[in-house]
Amino acid sequence: MPFVELDTNLPAGRLPAGLEKRLCAATAAILRKPEDRVNVTVRPGLSMSLNGSMEPCAQLLVSSIGVVGTAEENRGHSAGFFEFLTKELALGQDRIIIRFLPLEPWQIGKNGTVMTFM
Repeated sequence: MPFVELDTNLPAGRLPAGLEKRLCAATAAILRKPEDRVNVTVRPGLSMSLNGSMEPCAQLLVSSIGVVGTAEENRGHSAGFFEFLTKELALGQDRIIIRFLPLEPWQIGKNGTVMTFM
């Protein structure tokens, strides 16, 4: 059950229509998870600085159970997300940062329990 959060200082009007849906599909493909389990949040128009600059930028947080826990895994994931984000947001790779956060099943609640018991 991946969670993807895209924060950006780009105004909402500069984001392409349907970005959330395409980011959901891209995440499913990159992480090899079913699309109906991917959760996406996009927060535009934030006050952000990246590398000391307020120029347009984006930060992506990718958290999931079992697929973002090693450098080898995340090297491939990073390449896929950078390819997607540079095209969709028209930003250079130097204006995007990605954080990977591995989750444990007991850290995600769903349907009145946690994923451990589902």
